[in-house]
Amino acid sequence: MADGERPEPPTPPRPDATGRRRPWHRRPLLVGPLVLLVIAAAVAGVLYWRHSRLTESTDDAFVDVPFARVSPQVAGRVLRVFVDDNQDVRVGDVLVELDPADYRIRLEQAVASRQEARGRLEQAIAQVSVAEAQSAQASATADVAAASAERASLDLRRYQDLRSVNPGAVSQQQLDEASTTAHGTAAQVTASRKAAAAAEVQIALARTQVEAGRAALSAAEAQVRQAELNVSYTRVTTALSGRVARRTVAAGNFVQPGSELLAVVPREVFVTANFKETQLALMRPGQPAEVQVDAYPDLRLRGRVDSVQPGSGQAFSVLPPQNATGNWVKVVQRVPVKIVLDALPDDPRRLAPGMSVEVTVRVR
Repeated sequence: MADGERPEPPTPPRPDATGRRRPWHRRPLLVGPLVLLVIAAAVAGVLYWRHSRLTESTDDAFVDVPFARVSPQVAGRVLRVFVDDNQDVRVGDVLVELDPADYRIRLEQAVASRQEARGRLEQAIAQVSVAEAQSAQASATADVAAASAERASLDLRRYQDLRSVNPGAVSQQQLDEASTTAHGTAAQVTASRKAAAAAEVQIALARTQVEAGRAALSAAEAQVRQAELNVSYTRVTTALSGRVARRTVAAGNFVQPGSELLAVVPREVFVTANFKETQLALMRPGQPAEVQVDAYPDLRLRGRVDSVQPGSGQAFSVLPPQNATGNWVKVVQRVPVKIVLDALPDDPRRLAPGMSVEVTVRVR
């Protein structure tokens, strides 16, 4: 078109044989796109209806993991910290070392106490042998005294019989001496028997001391084991593999038992999806699920329903609702559902606890 020329107006629809314009439904260029649009909308509606009927979805979901909070079991001053934030660790790795000097001294004291208890036990065992020997000696002495008493009694009876037959055969002095000897030996028998009984008591006492010595030795050995444990507790280790997070400890800090030093986040993560209670009618463990991570739109993971929490999230809150008091308004509750992933991505670091995800579960 040359400069200054006006554009040609659009060509009006051609009239039919009668001279009238064609109606819109007889124009193929207009009806064709409309039909295709209606068909596409119908197909999309059917697909959406089937999808919404076969699946349940929620965007109230996040990556979850039961991470471990690492705390010391003994008090002490931190000598060294062997890990840094986001560092990979394995089971048994030493994370933090406390000053073990005090606990080593206590261990030496416990070892010395154990040695002393062992010596007392050996002494008590030897005392049992001594008491048994003394008891045997007392028993022999009692037997000798009994024999002497019996002989003295026989002599007294014989002198008495002779004097009754012939008063001149036995003098009064001999009779008195025999009577005194019989009474003395009888007293010796009583004394020796009491000594033998006392020796038996000494044996029982010595055996009791042996039992007490064994108990003291066991207590001393337990103290040694406890002291050894305390020394080992000065090296704080990890009980699972993962990555270090939220490290708050530094060399020179004085820490108490139970104070959190850092956290270890394991690699085996799962997804907690908070579905509405109205979406749980057909949800069962084992149903397939698809997980889309908000941070990585191109990352889609496969998983399955592991379990449904036996209670809504609000029921386990710090202040659970009490619908029997005040004004009550019915609110649709959400129930946590655990989704286990079939496989983690090539780099598991891409999934971190707390990341938002969208979960779709096929329930039919």
